[in-house]
Amino acid sequence: MTAIEPERTVSVVGAGTMGQGIAQVALVAGHPVRLYDAVPGRAGEATSAVAARLDRLVAKGRLAAGERDAARERLRPVAELAGLAGSALVIEAVVERLDVKQRLFTELEAVVDDACLLATNTSSLPVTAVAGPLRRPGRLVGLHFFNPAPLLPLVEVVSGHATDPVAADRAYATAAAWGKTPVRCADTPGFVVNRVARPFYAEAFRVLEERAADAATIDAVLRGSGGFAMGPFELTDLIGQDVNEAVTRSVYEAFFHSPKFTPSLAQRRLVEAGLLGRKSGRGWYDHAEGAERPEPRTAAPEKAPGSVVLHGELPPPAAVLPGLIEAAGIGVTRVGPGHGDWGHLVLPGGARLTLTDGRAAEHPRICFDLALDYRGCERVALAASPAASPADVRAATGLFQALGKRVSVVDDVPGMIVARTVALLVDLAEDAAGRGVASREDIDTAMRLGVNYPRGPLEWGRELDVEWVRRFLQNMEFEYPGGRYAPSQPLRRRAAVKESLLQS
Repeated sequence: MTAIEPERTVSVVGAGTMGQGIAQVALVAGHPVRLYDAVPGRAGEATSAVAARLDRLVAKGRLAAGERDAARERLRPVAELAGLAGSALVIEAVVERLDVKQRLFTELEAVVDDACLLATNTSSLPVTAVAGPLRRPGRLVGLHFFNPAPLLPLVEVVSGHATDPVAADRAYATAAAWGKTPVRCADTPGFVVNRVARPFYAEAFRVLEERAADAATIDAVLRGSGGFAMGPFELTDLIGQDVNEAVTRSVYEAFFHSPKFTPSLAQRRLVEAGLLGRKSGRGWYDHAEGAERPEPRTAAPEKAPGSVVLHGELPPPAAVLPGLIEAAGIGVTRVGPGHGDWGHLVLPGGARLTLTDGRAAEHPRICFDLALDYRGCERVALAASPAASPADVRAATGLFQALGKRVSVVDDVPGMIVARTVALLVDLAEDAAGRGVASREDIDTAMRLGVNYPRGPLEWGRELDVEWVRRFLQNMEFEYPGGRYAPSQPLRRRAAVKESLLQS
């Protein structure tokens, strides 16, 4: 694979935030860069904005002054599309409308030579359709940068149905030469990140709609127990509710209204009301100056039980808990098999304490949510069935507080918060891998770098045990019939292979 040589010209069409960021990346990599925008004067304004960004890099010690001056000399705005003649690569970052992109690339074909590589930065439109009207569609590839392009390392290199493998290889090598981490993916709705990430938002919104917990508590649980850098409510307020909802709706429609990708009515109402997040001053949260941030539900300190009884073995995600409980000075008495397929703890009052299994809490039962790492997590959520006594809830709360955790007691909802989110992330990642959207390694890389997940979802599936994920989702599908939680065929197949290996 040969990257485009640094002395060759890279052109960017679209002088908005993303276009400016891509231009900066190409400039810092040593290319002459031309910047064009259909709005008169905007390319010149964007050139000044990029120059100011370079100044800030110098001030922070990330770029030498001489390199900045040389980069400024290589950056040139152009007023007409014809000014892009001679480019080795043209990347568009214009409005997300198929007709606009198709018209642009059709006009570009009359300007650049046949060796010029064409790239679309689309995040939601099919690369195949963008290239459809071209005389030579094989030279068009998707180069999906993430915002802000100079900072985020991931680039999805998307091959459309007609994309020439040589063009995809050249685009991949160029992104790597620019210091990015490229991943290859097929031209399917949402590519990798926007396809696999949908449950992170959708499940949180559904828990809110079911009134099991408020936004601040859901965010806190996903951060403190799931290990995510931001909760979905604060993240979509940052992204923009209109932007996030549009991507969700686009993926939903592209998958022919699959229940796996059903949008949130609650989020739609926010968009309709103009409550778009930080940019409008209010979204899920109030971002006005001086506004108080709501606090998550956090239980008051409770006394830990002196001992618990362990029936059978806890499922793999929670297998470390008995040892942690004993290390905290609480006795653990081990007896016969657990209830059903998975083990459980019994509190002194008689209630079962179990890892959520995708079902509503049965009586008398208290469920605890999944954690990325029960040793290191700082928060755990509990949900009790109506038959569980307040004393049992207090005992369960005290038990996890004795392990150094904050506890959020939420209303009983199947799958709770973290478990249902992670199980669906694993399922969609397995489905993407099984359908050849991207390699397993690239899927995990994309999710770690593109949306800053603490684990790649396939890696998380291995740690949790895909058989546990399959059974959990089957239980969720029983609670919520309709296909949203039905385990995908690739997940079922992977779980079956593991089970057969264990039996052999």
